Amino acid sequence: MIHWVDLLKLSLAYIFALPVAIEREKEEQSAGLRTFPTMALASCAVIVISLRATDAAGQGRVFQGLLSGIGVICAGAIIHAQTRVHGTATAAAILGTAALGAATAFEMYDVAVFLSLAMYFTLRFSRPFKARLDRQGGPPGSDTI
Repeated sequence: MIHWVDLLKLSLAYIFALPVAIEREKEEQSAGLRTFPTMALASCAVIVISLRATDAAGQGRVFQGLLSGIGVICAGAIIHAQTRVHGTATAAAILGTAALGAATAFEMYDVAVFLSLAMYFTLRFSRPFKARLDRQGGPPGSDTI
């Protein structure tokens, strides 16, 4: 039996991730058009499967496991080079995109759309401010170990 609502959720998770993916791709970041929609789609699918296959307690365990797995992926996106740390924005965007996918699966479309827009605007428009802070020495402890 085809569950059209679940296919709609998967499609929406994919679509909601596209603004972030396009922005990261434009900035030539390591994660972009392939990573972010796939992350949202996979996260949504894991939750959709748990909604169909388990009870509330099982769904909570699946969600917890999803977050743990995403945490490992995020840790891999962060690179420590000398006294600088790179990839924290990518890691945060990966986590946000996974949350977007999960929110879509739980039919929290307002949360998913807000995450999509907030991440897009943050990644798109905060770069000039960050560059200015970096030139001025930045706030204490910013992006340094």
